Amino acid sequence: MELAWLEDFVALSETGNFSRAAELRHVTQPAFSRRIRALEDWVGTPLFERTAQGTRPTPAGEQFARGAPGLVRTIADLRRDAREVGGRETATLHFAATHSLSFTFFPFWLRGVEQATTVGPVRLVSDSMQACEELMLQGQSQFVLCHHHAIAPSRLESTAFAWRDIGEDSLIPLTTPDADGRPLWHLDDAAGDVPLLAYSGESGLGRIVAANHFDRRAPTLRPIFSAQLAATLLGMARGGSGIAWLPASLAADDVARGTLVAAGGADWSVPVGIRLFRPAARQSVAAERFWSHLPPA
Repeated sequence: MELAWLEDFVALSETGNFSRAAELRHVTQPAFSRRIRALEDWVGTPLFERTAQGTRPTPAGEQFARGAPGLVRTIADLRRDAREVGGRETATLHFAATHSLSFTFFPFWLRGVEQATTVGPVRLVSDSMQACEELMLQGQSQFVLCHHHAIAPSRLESTAFAWRDIGEDSLIPLTTPDADGRPLWHLDDAAGDVPLLAYSGESGLGRIVAANHFDRRAPTLRPIFSAQLAATLLGMARGGSGIAWLPASLAADDVARGTLVAAGGADWSVPVGIRLFRPAARQSVAAERFWSHLPPA
């Protein structure tokens, strides 16, 4: 049995889709399917079944899923701890952060923590929310930094993980202004369709926007473009392509310059938190020391 098979199992259990799971694991779908079959052969029973709605675990797969994610994280932690004790790896802190927070929040927040304690080497992976969750579930990251909203919970909100809320932000519908400085599109008085610059399914911000059901309110939001990066939508909004719900932290300079303006009143904005996740189980000495110096939640 190979560790990669367990990591594949976790990815497929979480996504329920062979194509998306293979993409997350950075392998072709045929190769991914062969590895899942190899794991099932090793276990001795089918772990998944295909349905019209997608892929779901069999009863044996549900049982296997109760231990597989924790086992993957434990193996990763054991390897990291052993390498640290053996001197082959420094006490590096491993972070995964969503793209927008990697650019705006993380550097300044880390600098503040460094004023209270010695942090040491840091490795940051910047990716989509879905990819960050996978890194944590597979034990490849000690901390995940992301936006959070109660109506769009993360896959990390379980007893296997702990978290602290360490900041605040908001998602604001923004558009370029017209010649008079007014919003080119306005959500409060628009008649007809409004072009929407949307987030793709991998995006945590997209989950939050979708959960607020703005598409059920007038006017009609018509998606014309989608991307997983808020920075990409920022550029499209700046170019006059439509409205995008953007983090205030990311769009602050554009708003201050007047190159982007709010496309609606305050009730169209979404207050969000900034949350730091970690495994509930004990981590390395360096990670535990770092966590202990964070302000309480």
